[in-house]
Amino acid sequence: MAGVADPHEVQAMIRVICEDVFNYDPVDVALRQESVLPDFAQQRITDLIHRLQRHEPLQYIVGNARFHGHKFKVTPAVLIPRPETEQLVDLIVDENKESDLRVLDMGTGSGCIAISLARALKFAQVDALDVSRDALAVARANAEALQVKVRFFESDMLAPQPAATYDIIVSNPPYICWSERESMERNVKDYEPGQALFVPDNDPLLFYKAIVPYARQSLERGGRLYLEINQRFGAEVKRLLDENGFDEVRIIDDSYGKVRFAAARMA
Repeated sequence: MAGVADPHEVQAMIRVICEDVFNYDPVDVALRQESVLPDFAQQRITDLIHRLQRHEPLQYIVGNARFHGHKFKVTPAVLIPRPETEQLVDLIVDENKESDLRVLDMGTGSGCIAISLARALKFAQVDALDVSRDALAVARANAEALQVKVRFFESDMLAPQPAATYDIIVSNPPYICWSERESMERNVKDYEPGQALFVPDNDPLLFYKAIVPYARQSLERGGRLYLEINQRFGAEVKRLLDENGFDEVRIIDDSYGKVRFAAARMA
């Protein structure tokens, strides 16, 4: 797949393609390396490679992506779930062992965070909102496929609804400045939804300035807020949380050593 991906990504892409074309798992792939491909498979693989050469994301081509141990439907209406965001889910699960927690995911996209938390937390009551009806349709399909109950709401993070109280609020909002767009890979900037990625250069905390005050009003005393953030603005996000009366404010690195998350407790 020269010209399609870095060498270290090729094996992972081959596994996804084999699962899509043959429904093979990694063991099947290893056992059947010498098998002759039927005509339909050769044509499907040729089509996949042509689309990859146009920098179309493989997850959109096959229609799904793995996240937190499960397969999620993805379309160009939603961001492709990232491994870094799995770390955000793990952080929340590790720090919240109580049962019957009320959770809100703001800007749910494919529903990957909300659904993963509904599966991993003990008897959690999970709400999720997004401004995009197309994204909500994908999220609802994922919740049904994975057999979890999540209440979905059409709402803008800049004027969020519903009015309710929660123990946990989490958000992975748009946080990439438009000036950063040109340095991004084509498979991201040309295909993934810009409204879920980008913010104006002159207002990089646009969504956090709406989410944090909403969380201040909606979190129970001792409730927790978790955010995925732009590594350039960790100090600014911390200041915003401090100014809004949160305590135990933390800026947290991801597994690659990059500033990636913010967490705080409602005092």
